[in-house]
Amino acid sequence: MLKDGRLRVVTYNVHKCVGLDRRERPARIAAVLRELDADLIALQEVVSVESDSSREAHQARFIAEELGCRFHLGENRKHRGGAYGNVVLTRLPVTHCHNYDITWKHQEPRGALRVDVQLDEPGAGVVHLFNIHLGTAFVERRHQGRKLCSESVLRDPKLTGPRVAVGDFNEWTHGLASRLLSQELRSADLRQHLRTRRTYPGALPFLHLDHVYYDHSLELERLTLHRSRLSLVASDHLPLVADFKLSGQ
Repeated sequence: MLKDGRLRVVTYNVHKCVGLDRRERPARIAAVLRELDADLIALQEVVSVESDSSREAHQARFIAEELGCRFHLGENRKHRGGAYGNVVLTRLPVTHCHNYDITWKHQEPRGALRVDVQLDEPGAGVVHLFNIHLGTAFVERRHQGRKLCSESVLRDPKLTGPRVAVGDFNEWTHGLASRLLSQELRSADLRQHLRTRRTYPGALPFLHLDHVYYDHSLELERLTLHRSRLSLVASDHLPLVADFKLSGQ
């Protein structure tokens, strides 16, 4: 159930749930997310290994259960024998889920996980969330930006509701991927909300890696980096929190 016609979206690179203390603690990530009470949570760098001995080995399922959410996993490659990639958590009804392969040549496999959620507000319809983790190479991101802004992904004519694209874009300069996405969608201006364009690393940010893009039919009311004692150690990124007001509310 949305609160007062508002939608809270979080993007968070959890770094395999390994914190700055080098300890793998999915429970700590879940505790950080519990502080936020978000409607849609987009996680990057999640490892999910089926195990009979440890609930925490399947990080996606463990975090979802701790928060009382359902999880949707976009596997991009294997890691430690399990699925590794992007995850979306939500309590809202999901009508469709698809993981787009945006890998370029022989670089590390990358994906964009799309999850369509049905909003419970009257006349609100569906929101299409894209959880994206781009590559670290300059040319790689140019290729990925073009693919994302094609009719097979963001411009898919079958999309009927507003689009929100979030994630770790690994683009610390205003490169082609950023320019293309800014032409297709609104780019959340960090300076307007945070007085800085830097989001990474969490403890002392000097790079802008985490981004939020959204359709014109949505109104971004608030954008925050969640800095708490726990979040500052849980991952090398901080959660980026976007609060949207749905049109007509």
